[in-house]
Amino acid sequence: MSGREMRLLVRGASQVVRVAAAGEKVKLKAAMNHLAIINATKDQGVSIAVDKDGLIAAVGLDKEVEAQFPDAVWETVVNARKRSVVPGLVDAHTHPVWAGDRVHEFAMKLAGASYMEVHDAGGGINFTVEHTRAATEDDLLKLLLPRLQRMTRAGTTLVECKSGYGLDVQTEVKMLRVLEKARPHANLTISSTFCGAHSVPRDLTAEEATRLVIEEQLPAVKAGIVAGELQVDSIDVFCEQGVFDVDQSRRILEAGHREGLMINFHAEELHRLNAAEMGASLGAEAMSHLEKISEEGIAAMARAGTVGILLPTTAHILRLKPPPARAMIDGGVPVALGTDFNPNAFCLSMPVVMHLACVILKMSLNEALTAATLHAAHALRKAHSHGSIEPGKVADLVIVDEPRWEHLVYQLGGADQAISHVIKAGRVVHTRLSSSHKHHH
Repeated sequence: MSGREMRLLVRGASQVVRVAAAGEKVKLKAAMNHLAIINATKDQGVSIAVDKDGLIAAVGLDKEVEAQFPDAVWETVVNARKRSVVPGLVDAHTHPVWAGDRVHEFAMKLAGASYMEVHDAGGGINFTVEHTRAATEDDLLKLLLPRLQRMTRAGTTLVECKSGYGLDVQTEVKMLRVLEKARPHANLTISSTFCGAHSVPRDLTAEEATRLVIEEQLPAVKAGIVAGELQVDSIDVFCEQGVFDVDQSRRILEAGHREGLMINFHAEELHRLNAAEMGASLGAEAMSHLEKISEEGIAAMARAGTVGILLPTTAHILRLKPPPARAMIDGGVPVALGTDFNPNAFCLSMPVVMHLACVILKMSLNEALTAATLHAAHALRKAHSHGSIEPGKVADLVIVDEPRWEHLVYQLGGADQAISHVIKAGRVVHTRLSSSHKHHH
């Protein structure tokens, strides 16, 4: 009798950090600190078995797992001795499709120019929009794929990706098409977001731009979805003073929701507009930034079960007062993290974001990991399949080359050294030894 075909066995780990072990999609308040860790004993390590479909089949001490699959034929075996394992990291907020970097603006910002001052000087989003409009799909794909590869190397296995540097029908659809083209080449799962309302085009008023998004862009995106050419999960809008106000934002989000898109938008970043209350009233799946959120906004999000996606890189780079992470966690909001990767915040590394979350947002290490795995997956409504190490979930794993997982966050900017393997659906997609070329089996 031939053995049962299995895709992967990770064995001998010093610890496996499951994050959740009872199928919970959110861990509120104090529960955010409980990571359901399985530690090695004196004589045996911890194993994770992955079936031929790339799903986790079992987690436990080496001998327990071995006993469950006595006749298994393993496609790959990874020795995790003196290493620790965490779920694949989830980046809940990125803008990765663009041409036209803004390195020249970094100096302006450091010299004291505000986000809106840079914007008014012809820089900011509009600079990137011009370059992205001029770029071909191939140009954009060639820029996107290495960015996604860098995310993979830093441990990201699921990422939310927004459009939003087109601001016209043609370019927004082009950006979403580039994300589709990237899927078969990327070693991570992409959740796609239509963000046509990222900014008001130079030649339009906010009201005209609102109508353009609802009456022209959204139907074009919908047509792409119906034709099977696009797979779009969410709708986003930059709800901000001088961009889209609360009423315009509500209309855009409601229009997207009517087309079956989840609501996941930029709220309360530079000014408090009570956008959080508005989003909660719509039952928004997620809201991002929230630097200026009020106590009432926190309470409304907690009641609605809306995930708060915090972006410490942005607060750091723009020197904003950071979002009130502690008040949000204590108030019962499921808090998630994202890099906000974009030309204004060039960071592709979730370990760096987790470090900043601990230092700037005053989150604990355990809270930061929950926020960067389970809660970030839940923000994208994928916590049923991603974000923790539980049987039945996709085997997305990061192996840390240290006996304690905290090295991932402790070694600031050191993910390249701290991570030995990144595993996507039970396949090794990055190892430190082969970082310069694709890992072959």
